[in-house]
Amino acid sequence: MTTFSLEGHPYIALCDLLKISGWCESGAAAKLAIDEGRVTVDGAVEIRRRCKITGGKQVAFAGQQITVAD
Repeated sequence: MTTFSLEGHPYIALCDLLKISGWCESGAAAKLAIDEGRVTVDGAVEIRRRCKITGGKQVAFAGQQITVAD
């Protein structure tokens, strides 16, 4: 499991997190993965592309997991 820091920002959009973390090659690939229900946030499938991911949330995709820190 890895950690992603918000670096003072209140949140990051789910599709942006997938792209920035390197899990998806592009924003379009991230949106497709979310639309297909392949991404979970705190253990529940999340289909909202712009879902606000705040500190303490755990995101999982393709066997990988990331914890978001404030």
